Amino acid sequence: MAALETISRHRTHGGWTGYYSHASRETGTTMKVGVFEPPAAEKGKVPVLVYLAGLTCDETTFLIKADAQRLAAELGIMLIAPDTSPRGLDIPGIKESWDFGEAAGFYLNATNEPWAKNFRMDAYVTGELLEVVGASFPNADLSRLSIFGHSMGGHGALTLALKNPGKYRSVSAFAPIVAPTQVPWGHKALPRYLGEDKAAWANHDTVELLKAGHKFPGPVLVDQGLGDKFLAEQLRPELLEQAAKEAGADVTVRRHEGYDHGYFFIQTFMDDHLRHHAKYLT
Repeated sequence: MAALETISRHRTHGGWTGYYSHASRETGTTMKVGVFEPPAAEKGKVPVLVYLAGLTCDETTFLIKADAQRLAAELGIMLIAPDTSPRGLDIPGIKESWDFGEAAGFYLNATNEPWAKNFRMDAYVTGELLEVVGASFPNADLSRLSIFGHSMGGHGALTLALKNPGKYRSVSAFAPIVAPTQVPWGHKALPRYLGEDKAAWANHDTVELLKAGHKFPGPVLVDQGLGDKFLAEQLRPELLEQAAKEAGADVTVRRHEGYDHGYFFIQTFMDDHLRHHAKYLT
């Protein structure tokens, strides 16, 4: 297993925000990851919260824009923010669209060529990422692990939590893509990554996973801005609410007048999400 190499490290709220890289066996590329070490990590083990970013983002976005380190330092939670896809590959079409290919890995393991070899973000996030973090940060307590994300990353957080019972203590999302099998972003990405088998698509769709009997054991928190330009066509939170109700799943969708899809929205409700996870991590 390749060790993390330090790109930069910055003192933050008494802890450290760092950016790192490593050679990945899952993607066959160099992957980058952002890590916030809270002050408590200098004295002992701390729980870990993974954040999955959205379309066009990378490992730097969350730790710069979300204002998460301030409260994470107080709560003693380590934050992990991986990149959103493999990069540096010479695959036709990989950079033609902002919502497919590079920076748009959708947190799945592609099975369709030419994506299958490298686009293995499901395996990377749930496996290799945690291995390299655990090896490089011995005070990361991976027995206390949770996950959250935004947009495409909210989709990733919800689906990975549903598909990996027992791995994550809590899950939440900001403006997630909850039903990619029913919206244009999914109709663009899923057949290219997974082929035309719609049963395979359903394995990466929160609504379909709930319908199939997957249920997270604790409460799920979702926040959605009503000024979000993607709300009606791409996000469809009402589908999540309906599926959760029918499945008997504990999912709360909070709607907020005037808030858009960006990081000012995320900043505003970040403390609520960190405290939600702290209930289960600390």
